[in-house]
Amino acid sequence: MRVNGTRAGAIAVAAIVGSLVLSGCGGGDESESKGSDASPSASGSDGAREQGTTEVRAAYDKTAEAESARMTLQTKAAAEGQTITTEGKGVIDLDDGNSVMTVTGQDKSIEQRVVDQVLYQKTPGQKAPGGKPWIKIDLKKVAAQQGVSNQQIGDPAQTAAYAKAITDKGVKKVGTEKVDGVDTTHYKVSVDVSKLPGGDRLSRQIGPTLPMQVWLDDEGRLRQQRVDMTVKAPASASAKPGTGASPQQVKVSTVMQFSDFGTEVDAKAPSAGQVADMTDQALQGGNQQS
Repeated sequence: MRVNGTRAGAIAVAAIVGSLVLSGCGGGDESESKGSDASPSASGSDGAREQGTTEVRAAYDKTAEAESARMTLQTKAAAEGQTITTEGKGVIDLDDGNSVMTVTGQDKSIEQRVVDQVLYQKTPGQKAPGGKPWIKIDLKKVAAQQGVSNQQIGDPAQTAAYAKAITDKGVKKVGTEKVDGVDTTHYKVSVDVSKLPGGDRLSRQIGPTLPMQVWLDDEGRLRQQRVDMTVKAPASASAKPGTGASPQQVKVSTVMQFSDFGTEVDAKAPSAGQVADMTDQALQGGNQQS
């Protein structure tokens, strides 16, 4: 996931940006009930669907209430015949989004921290510009360029967007499954992209609906979430063949798992003298897709 000028670097940046859209675990507003539209003759299946919708919407609040968790993250980004897979393991503060993880990908192991919506990465044996061991990317600036609300970046407990954007008829119960040894209920969910922050622009990039799958434990908390999407560049951003510019279409698949709720999280930013700011390079990569 290191930012550079190569095509692989462009795909990796797209994977980061794609993950930003997905990273909210934030609470929904359960005060707005949708049940009043149902007629007295609603079928049992309609009632089950409404119950599933309520449970999925409530899951974001219930997960955030756990305050922290151990998290694993796998992201696959594919474009023009090239696929980059990154896997991360660590802990996350579900209140403010701070996290400490080890991320592996492209035969590298990266130490990664997110502190106050800034991403820090350190690759052992590799120096950033100026001989610094760490790089940083300001996720707020990347989010602003992509038309994504700051609340979707690294602040899971404040993100009500998913819960509000789930359509009433967009939740389907798949069945019961075990996730990491825990009994869960598996749902397929359809998210109305236009109802997400920055939805108009996002719709042009990933389409009108976002298919999502969630696995909830017996306490209604998220144990696993999977999103598969295709990030498209607008026609105005057409890149000339052979220039090494960012690909026009990137397929991104992201799976997050949560466990050990309430675990301790100690996320601290590296000292300023040890960090090279790579935000501008990340923004340049994003400009070729936006």
